[in-house]
Amino acid sequence: MTGRSRVFLKTATALALVLSVSACGNRGGGDGFFANFWGSKEEAPLETFGPEEIYKRAEFELESGDVDDAVRLFSEVERLYPYSEWAKRALIMQAFSYHADRDYENSRASAQRFLDFYPADDDAPYAQYLLAISYYDQIDQVGRDQGLTFQALQALRTVIERYPDSEYAKSSVLKFDLAFDHLAGKEMEIGRYYLKRGHYPAAINRFRVVVEEFQTTTHTAEALHRLVESYLSLGLTDEAQTAGAILGHNFQSTGFYQDSYNLLKGRGLEPEAAGKGWLQDIYRQVIRGQWL
Repeated sequence: MTGRSRVFLKTATALALVLSVSACGNRGGGDGFFANFWGSKEEAPLETFGPEEIYKRAEFELESGDVDDAVRLFSEVERLYPYSEWAKRALIMQAFSYHADRDYENSRASAQRFLDFYPADDDAPYAQYLLAISYYDQIDQVGRDQGLTFQALQALRTVIERYPDSEYAKSSVLKFDLAFDHLAGKEMEIGRYYLKRGHYPAAINRFRVVVEEFQTTTHTAEALHRLVESYLSLGLTDEAQTAGAILGHNFQSTGFYQDSYNLLKGRGLEPEAAGKGWLQDIYRQVIRGQWL
């Protein structure tokens, strides 16, 4: 199991306590029904056990790190006792178990089924959170398909807006911001690719997206600096100066501003608003507060 999985296994234990499930015994112990699983009734069909017995066996397997067996047993609780309280608990634990094993697709499917069957249940916020992080945990690398990032943002927003007072709202807000940062990072990655190869208009388009749509992310300062570089390379000094002025007003202490300042001064220019265009509109609105 990975470090992430171990963290989630701790969550599983906490969830089990919330669901009022008592702690499991060990394989050698005489806990009653556990002896039936590993003792003389080892070959007995699961139908001979009650839902609580199967659920607790599944919980034991999960805590022991055997996710496959845990999922199988949680599924059996749902199959054999579909309308019981234990079936509901088993379904949310299926979603959790799949996620702990990085089987994100099945985790989403189980979480969604829980939301479809029990939309008003106390564990609905947790199911929605599991669904969201099943997307989020696949976007760790900025170069991956950004469709997952958009889906993560949608699912996280649902947690934030539908369950604002839940214990998962704060974590969802943090992850939402990080996922948003991923999108900006992808635009920067492509923009730098174009800039390095001298495709300045294409690079400018990418950096503009970051400045206009992702201005609250950590990439805005670099985007403005790359705009200075790109516009200077095209001989568009008004745009370069204005990008430098916005950069200096909002990110003066960064290395990006110092680099842009040096580039402008090297051309005999100052970081100040000049001319007309989309950057001048941003300067007027954000720095001067003139929105009309």
